Amino acid sequence: MCGIIGYIGPKEVVPVLIDGLRRLEYRGYDSAGVAVVRNGAVTLRRSAGKLSNLERVIQSDPLTGDYGVGHTRWATHGRPTEENAHPHRDCTGKIVVVHNGIIENYLDLKRELQLQGHTFVTETDTEIVAHLVEREGKDDGLENAVRRALMLMRGLFALVLISADDPEKIVGVRNGPPIVVGIGENEFFVASDVPAILSHTRDVVFLGDEEMAVITRTGVAFTDFFGRPVSKATQRVLWDPIMAEKSGYKHFMLKEIFEQPTAVRETILGRVSQDSGTVFLEEMTITDAELASVERVVMLGCGTSWHAGLVGKFLIEELARIPVEVDYGSEYRYRHPIVPPKTLVIVITQSGETADTLAALRQAKREGVCSIAICNVVGSMATRETHGTVYTHAGPEIGVASTKAFTTQLVALYLLALRLGQLRGALSLEASKPHIDALLQLPMLVEQTLKLAPAIEQAAARFHARTDFLFLGRGINYPIALEGALKLKEISYIHAEGYPAGEMKHGPIALIDEQMPVVAVAPHDHVFEKMIGNMQEAKARSASVIALTTRGDNQLASILDAERDVILEVPPAPMLLMPIVMVVPLQLLAYGIAVRRGCDVDQPRNLAKSVTVE
Repeated sequence: MCGIIGYIGPKEVVPVLIDGLRRLEYRGYDSAGVAVVRNGAVTLRRSAGKLSNLERVIQSDPLTGDYGVGHTRWATHGRPTEENAHPHRDCTGKIVVVHNGIIENYLDLKRELQLQGHTFVTETDTEIVAHLVEREGKDDGLENAVRRALMLMRGLFALVLISADDPEKIVGVRNGPPIVVGIGENEFFVASDVPAILSHTRDVVFLGDEEMAVITRTGVAFTDFFGRPVSKATQRVLWDPIMAEKSGYKHFMLKEIFEQPTAVRETILGRVSQDSGTVFLEEMTITDAELASVERVVMLGCGTSWHAGLVGKFLIEELARIPVEVDYGSEYRYRHPIVPPKTLVIVITQSGETADTLAALRQAKREGVCSIAICNVVGSMATRETHGTVYTHAGPEIGVASTKAFTTQLVALYLLALRLGQLRGALSLEASKPHIDALLQLPMLVEQTLKLAPAIEQAAARFHARTDFLFLGRGINYPIALEGALKLKEISYIHAEGYPAGEMKHGPIALIDEQMPVVAVAPHDHVFEKMIGNMQEAKARSASVIALTTRGDNQLASILDAERDVILEVPPAPMLLMPIVMVVPLQLLAYGIAVRRGCDVDQPRNLAKSVTVE
């Protein structure tokens, strides 16, 4: 959700904070602010809207400090106004807090504090934290006042605080949303995500739930909420900071779409042997025997990751012959799921910090089953709480709408399906070799598919003014229809629906007319003829069709009208890998339409990259 940055060290603090916020703006852009301390006084600047507004405020009214914190907000409580922007202060103005998450009992705490004489000036739940810490202060250090305040708060939250009365100190707290501490040379950072600090240091420590970091100029002390020391390992982030920049592309999303061949290669690299047919997934504490004994798989994810799970169901059931259930992370724990022994739970999450997915994972783990994360972020909560991780190695994904994270999730699921099939005896090493050979060709196929960009741009120019789209697919490609519709909704604000094509006659066909383009995901597979039937039904109702098919087709040209319809041809690929090839043109289509509509592609309204609150 929100972006948090804190810094203490020899550099001028404001430029460090602004640079960190710029790299975190994908996490929230309703408002932004910074607070710094110098000579025992707190100075604060805030602004509604995007970070550029805050930069203009600081340019017209500069501030300097010795250390400080910054925040970019995605609103949960309170309107996105300057008044509600973080950082927030207590009555004295000396205690400052920035916050990501939700304080569930903030209204009760607020009423209690008001009765005790505290005055509130915002609509946010965050402000009560500063007042609680003020009340709990007893001249034994900011961290101890924070600990006492924590005992009174309910919810999932990350906090970073400073106090002019306890100088040269930053306190960071995690109880749900992520907090990472950066360790540099004679300088220290605290942030809600790694990109904020990568240009300064690659050495980081990820806080766990109910952990605190007390940061001074001389070092960092890690404790739990009760003050007991916690041993933490420093990890080295291998991302190059340049990877988090646009590299000449107009938007991060476009850059990340074109990074997919490289990201796919990185996900495959070192994990397969063409000679033996073996798949190597070594980041596991689950034994081969435990994996071989799996009788049922449950996949959990939200949004795009849920779509990846739907494709993963086809992959695992086909290659490993294990029944698979795919569930929304946000819904799973609100029923009483049946989790029999020998169930494998797979959580799919780009960030590893999605609150709903983590809660679903914990619900499943209470049943004592094995769990695996498909994740992009090393050291994230999901990777620490599961029995093993298949990292996607996609590199930083800054655009809110997921692209390369999705395709690499599918590659990771393909690898996992092969490994499960081998361990269960459903797939011999010899039979695995053609699958591995095809997988190694995948980056080239994605590169070829990206050459459709000019033709897709022309299609975007033709259809960007439409207000409704219908996406259809069958079999393993129907989740790609869902994903294509989601991408268009996310970044262009066009109403779009994805459906299994066989369901078109069971409702959506009523919506089809000359104003609704129908996007058909129709490779040359065993259901191609049925997809042709769906397209003919759409054409009979005057719809324009955007057909995504396999190169070399002749049938569609006789069915579709060159003036009203579009045919986009991707290179041939094996059925199980076709979803990865097919989704790339749909990403480009959504991007092209959104740009033509003047939308903010990288930071679509009301959305945040990592949903770390329920």
